[in-house]
Amino acid sequence: MVGVPKLNRADARAALRNPLALIADRWSPDPRTVRRAALAALVMSVVIVVTGGAVRLTGSGLGCPTWPTCTEDSLTTTRAMGFHGVVEFGNRMLTYVLCAAVGWAIVAARAQKPWRRALTRLGWAQFWVVMGNAVLGGVVVLVGLNPYTVAAHFLLSSALIAVATLMWQRAREGDGAPRPLVGAAVRQLVWVLVAASALLIAVGTVVTGAGPHAGDSSEVERIPIDWENVAKLHAVLAWIVVTLTFALWFVLKAVDAPKEPVARTRELFVVLLCQGALGYVQYFTHLPEALVAAHMAGSAVMWIWVLRVLLSLRERPALVADLPGPSAEVTVASRA
Repeated sequence: MVGVPKLNRADARAALRNPLALIADRWSPDPRTVRRAALAALVMSVVIVVTGGAVRLTGSGLGCPTWPTCTEDSLTTTRAMGFHGVVEFGNRMLTYVLCAAVGWAIVAARAQKPWRRALTRLGWAQFWVVMGNAVLGGVVVLVGLNPYTVAAHFLLSSALIAVATLMWQRAREGDGAPRPLVGAAVRQLVWVLVAASALLIAVGTVVTGAGPHAGDSSEVERIPIDWENVAKLHAVLAWIVVTLTFALWFVLKAVDAPKEPVARTRELFVVLLCQGALGYVQYFTHLPEALVAAHMAGSAVMWIWVLRVLLSLRERPALVADLPGPSAEVTVASRA
């Protein structure tokens, strides 16, 4: 049996000052481990969106009627809270799993040799977004599922997915200056696509806030507009995003762009078609809970792929120090 090495006083003081630096001194993860850690954080950011949707769709939004405890007298759910208490409290517990995934990504990025400060900062950005969203989730409960706070809760989750996607991509790249793979006009078209996709998600939260799934069986405030009219606007925006994606795919093929942007755009087009078909089915079948949950998961996947298209338009070479020659950069291909 191997004993645990003891820390001397200097190491103990260093661990108290900066435990991540101490871990980095004793562990050097390979790049694959860092990529997997970043991917785990991204996957959990999608899972927490889906489980949060399950809380609303099962009417369990007030299963734990207060926060940060579940009831006034209990930190955890009780038998009296029933099924709804289990669902709501279970979603709260998944936040700790998300924190663990983000923490692993931070530690792996900090311990990688050489240390990539930008990658570590992206991990910490995820951590603070998670903390902010946890507090906002508590506010959602305390204000009785106010639809505007619910919408903000989902939008902040989308921001978390964006940062996690960026970290996952950066973990597979170097730290050199980005080199564009396409012209400025194509990049501008992609930014329009990103903006339209963000607007599509934002309008989707309005549909949720005005729609029939309030999140609890009690009287819950709704956004005072006709949700069907907003859903039609949501569909129009979806067609705009699909059209922009198809136009981008055509332009990339026409200018003989590298295969990476073409492949990501083609994948996004398929995701959008599946998401659109699911959206129409759920609308005409009067929003069954299972289809709404699948549509929420599709929304997260769509947002990831929109960002992957944006990030595929450039490459970042790895910086190699102390090498002779006019340039200290070696290009590293970014692969999905």
